[in-house]
Amino acid sequence: MARIRVPLNNFQFGEVSPSLTSRTDTKVYTNAAEQVRNFFIRSEGGLKKRTGTKRWANFGSNPAHSTSLRQSVRIEPFIFSDDEKYIIAFSNERIEIFQISPTTGNISSIQTITGQTWLVNTTAAPYLEEITFAQQGDVMFIAHQTFMIRLLTRTSLTTFAVDTFNFDESRDGNKIYQPYFPFQALGTTISASATTGSGVTLTSSDDYFSSSHVGVDLLIGETRCRITAFTNATTVTVTINGTLRRQLPIDSLETIENSSIIKVTDALHGLATGASITVERAGSLGGITNSHINGTHTITVIDENSYEYDCGNTASSTAIGGGSPRIISGAATSEWQEQSYSSLRGYPAAVTFHQNRLWFGGTLAQPDGIWGSKSGQYFNFDVGDAEDDDAIDLTANVGEIFTIRHLVSNRDLQVFTTGAELFVQAPVDKPVTPSNAQIRRQTPYGASYVRPTVFDGATLFIQKTGSALREFLFTDAEAAYTSVAVSGLAPHLIIDPVQIASIKGALNRSESYAFLINSDGTIAVFYSVRGDEKAGWALWNTQGTWHSICSVHERLFVVAARDDGSGTTKYFLEEFQDDMPMDFCDSFTGTASVFTGLATSHFANDAVVKATNGNDYLGEFTISGGQIDASTVKSGITQAYIGYAFTPTIKTLPIDAAIQGGPLTGEPRQIPKVVLDLFETTAVSVTGPKDTSTTRDLIIRNVTDDMSLDRVAVTGKEEFRMLGYSRDPRVTVSQSFPLDLQINGMIVEVAF
Repeated sequence: MARIRVPLNNFQFGEVSPSLTSRTDTKVYTNAAEQVRNFFIRSEGGLKKRTGTKRWANFGSNPAHSTSLRQSVRIEPFIFSDDEKYIIAFSNERIEIFQISPTTGNISSIQTITGQTWLVNTTAAPYLEEITFAQQGDVMFIAHQTFMIRLLTRTSLTTFAVDTFNFDESRDGNKIYQPYFPFQALGTTISASATTGSGVTLTSSDDYFSSSHVGVDLLIGETRCRITAFTNATTVTVTINGTLRRQLPIDSLETIENSSIIKVTDALHGLATGASITVERAGSLGGITNSHINGTHTITVIDENSYEYDCGNTASSTAIGGGSPRIISGAATSEWQEQSYSSLRGYPAAVTFHQNRLWFGGTLAQPDGIWGSKSGQYFNFDVGDAEDDDAIDLTANVGEIFTIRHLVSNRDLQVFTTGAELFVQAPVDKPVTPSNAQIRRQTPYGASYVRPTVFDGATLFIQKTGSALREFLFTDAEAAYTSVAVSGLAPHLIIDPVQIASIKGALNRSESYAFLINSDGTIAVFYSVRGDEKAGWALWNTQGTWHSICSVHERLFVVAARDDGSGTTKYFLEEFQDDMPMDFCDSFTGTASVFTGLATSHFANDAVVKATNGNDYLGEFTISGGQIDASTVKSGITQAYIGYAFTPTIKTLPIDAAIQGGPLTGEPRQIPKVVLDLFETTAVSVTGPKDTSTTRDLIIRNVTDDMSLDRVAVTGKEEFRMLGYSRDPRVTVSQSFPLDLQINGMIVEVAF
C-alpha cells in the first residue's frame, strides 16, 4: 500500500463552499477548509480558537423580546472620547444606556429611558434593524422613515435625554430652515384670501390637500404658512408667518420712455392677469420716483417669466434697474412648496456626517432625495443662494428611482440604495458644495437594511437580497467604485444578516475582522489583510443565538438570547474577552472547590455548565442550590471559570493529491496518521477519515511524577492515528474540553 504525506499548512481562505470539493486544481482548495467554526483566522495562516464571552447584563424576558424577531435588542456604540464611552441598547419603546468605566473597564447600566413610542419593534412592525445612526459629540442622531429624526443627547456624564430634531428658525420665528419640495402637479396654483395673519384660506387649483396636511408647512414664495384646518381637497385654513412676499431678482424692473408701464422680469412667476400685487423696496427708475413704482398694482401677464403694470407716472427714459424689490400678493401662484419631512411625506431613512455637514437621505415621498445642512450648522438646511456654505438639496436622478437606505462618509459621500450604489462627487481636493455636488451611479446591486461599515479601506455592505457581502471600493485602474462579492467563496455563511460590526487590531489580534449577525443567530466572521491579499471566512455559534453586535474601539460586545437555566429564553449583554474560555462566562471565587451564589448573580438553578481552573478542565455540573462542587475533581481551589462551552471545529476538504497517473479523487483511501502543528494548546481532538470515525481526544499534560500539577500548554507536533477508508476522506479537528487551542497546520498521511 502506497503512502503520501499531504501538507495543510495554511487556512487563509477559512471556510469555503461545499461546492468547491472538486476544485483540487486551485490555490483555494489547499488553503481552506469545509468547516471553520468558532475560530479566528490568523494572518500567518493558522487558526486560533475564538474567545468566549463575559456576561455583563440581563435584559430579561420582556414580552417585547421575541425569538421570532430578527433583532429583539440592538446595541450601538456611543463614544465621546477615549475615556467616556457607552453602549446604547435599543428595544421596543425602550433605550438602556450602559457606561464603560474608564478606570476598571466594567460595564454598568446607568439609565433606562422608557415610553419611546416612536421606537417600534414588534412582529407587526420590526423597525429596529432598519434604523440608522450618526453621532457627533454629545448627540446621536437616530433615523427611520416612520419618525422624525430623534436625538439621544448626553446631558451629563451619566444621564441622557431623547428629543425630536428641530430645524433652526429665523429670529422672528417666521422661517424654519427645513427642506421643501413641490409635490403638486405641474402648473397647480395656490391663492390666499389674505397676505398675513391667521384663519387665512388657501385655495388650490387642483385637488391636493388631505386631512393629513394639518400641521404641515407650506412655503409660498418666501413665506411659511402652517396649515391649521382642512376643509376639502382644494381648500385649507392656514396661519401665515409674516407676510406673503417674495424677493424679485435684482434689477428686474424696466421702464419705457414716454410710458407709464413697468415691466417686471420674474421667472416662472405663476401669476395670472388681473392679479393684485404690492411692490416694495424698489428704487427710482427711468425718471419715475419710487413712490409711484412701489404700492399696490394690478398686473397683466406677458409670459410665464414676465408681467407688467401701470404705475401712473410717465418715464423720461428707457431703463433697467429697480434695486432689490419685493412683491406682496395673495394672488394665485405656482411658486409654492411643501415641507419635505412630515408624517404625510415620511422622514429620512439615512443619516451621516460628512465634511462638516449633517446629511439626510431617502424619505417615503422623496426616496432618492439627499439633503446636506449648511456647513458647520447641523440644524440649518436653508439652501439660500447656493453659496459654498449653504445647504445642499439633491435628487439622485440616475434614470431609475431607488430608495436611499444608507449614507456613509468614506473617501466620498457614499449612497447605498435599494437598486444601486452611488456617490456624491466633488472636484479633487475640494469639499462638496451646492455648485459642485454631482451624484454618480457606480454599481447595480442594491443594499439591504443592514448598516454598512467601513472596513480595511473599503465599505462593506449586504446586498439587497441578503445573500452576499460586497465591498464598495474605489479602484484607480477603473477610476470608479466596484462592488466585489467578498463572500463569493463562502456564500452559504451569509444568511440574510441583520447587523455588521468590525474591529481592527483587537481581542489580542493584529488583523481586521468584520462580524455579521445572521438571521439564524450565528455570526459569520470575515477576515482581511488587503495589503497581503488575504481574506477568509469562519462561522461562530453559541448555546443560544446572537441577536446584535457592536464594537467600542478595541472591545467587541454582543447581545445573546439564551436560557440561563430557568427554562426561559432571556437576552444578555456579553463581551468577547481573551480570558473567557466559554460563553456566558465569568470568573467565580469559592472555598475548597465549592462555588456558591451562582443562581443569584449569573445562572439559574438547573443550568448545566462547565468549569475550568487554569489549564485544568473540572467537568460538567448542574447548578443546585446556587452552587457547584468541584472538590471531587480538584480539591482546594478557590477560583474557576464557569459558563457554557462552545465547540471549535475545523473540517478539511476531502484530502486529495496528484500522483503519477492522475489525482486520487474518488479512489478509496485511508488516513492512517495526522500530525498537528499546535501552539499553546491544552486540549484537542481529531476525527477521520469519515464523520463516523472514532474521535481521538488529547488533553495534553507534560508528564511528571506529580499529577496534581496544572497542565502546561504545548507548542509543537502531536500525532494521531486513524482507522477507516473513504472515497472523500476528511479530517475533523475539534475539542471536547473548553481549553486553549491553536492549529498552525497539519500533515495528513494518505494510504491508497
